[in-house]
Amino acid sequence: MKTEVREAAVITVALALGGVLLGALWWWLAPHVPLVGDEARGSWVVYLKDSEGEQAIGVDGTFTLLGLGFGLISAVVVFLLRRRGGVPLVVALGLGGLLGSLLAWRLGIWLGPQSDVIAHARAVGKGVTFSAPLKLSAKGALLAWPLAGLLVHMGLTALFGPRDPEPGHPQQR
Repeated sequence: MKTEVREAAVITVALALGGVLLGALWWWLAPHVPLVGDEARGSWVVYLKDSEGEQAIGVDGTFTLLGLGFGLISAVVVFLLRRRGGVPLVVALGLGGLLGSLLAWRLGIWLGPQSDVIAHARAVGKGVTFSAPLKLSAKGALLAWPLAGLLVHMGLTALFGPRDPEPGHPQQR
């Protein structure tokens, strides 16, 4: 049991650190939401440049799709390394994926454009287009990685995992 818990701790840390890659990919691949600043009656206001644009939804979708991909890859790698499975391994897969998603979310926001939109609008000037800060509106997207990882691992274990021995048949008289 000690070995399983130790391996689970290593897997949890490795998956959590994988969130750095997910966050960097999200920042790089997510569409930019264009904003425009304007000064009205002495105060600044910020508008969407394209009010019918789908970039904001694309930001959430990009995170979700990347999370699903990371869940698939992490489940396959964990399964190939430890075919036996076990409760600590499954907990590590779910917890590591969740921690990785949280780290990716915060890293993407930190890497993304400036979060003070009014100050950014003043800096670029009136009528100039600039990017909105990276924002994850659908917080459920944080669960894409752990859920995909758990489901794929469960499927792999069901299809290719070791089988329990068949119970002996009672002898017929």
